[in-house]
Amino acid sequence: MVDDDPSIVAVISDILAAEGHEVVAAENGQEALAKANGEALVLLDMRMPVLDGWGFARRFRASGKRSPIVVMTAAENASRWAAEIGADGYLAKPFEIDALIAAVERHATKPH
Repeated sequence: MVDDDPSIVAVISDILAAEGHEVVAAENGQEALAKANGEALVLLDMRMPVLDGWGFARRFRASGKRSPIVVMTAAENASRWAAEIGADGYLAKPFEIDALIAAVERHATKPH
């Protein structure tokens, strides 16, 4: 999960951990690229310092990684931004816990 808001990272991490998911968090796209290891899913904020969601997605895909990306943003144009980076889905903030869990379950790749 990539988000520059520590409170969002904490809440989403707790929710997903309670659902049995391992969460690796990063506070910007640069940190996320350093931590990316072929995760089952990337939950990506778009507006962040250092390296934003657009830059992250471009570099992530250029590195050959194909993990699904779900954009999480409070912007009105969440769907457009998701389409711009070729994301697999999006969650418009604020979102319901059930929507988060459903998106993760729908888009996460299953371990082999």
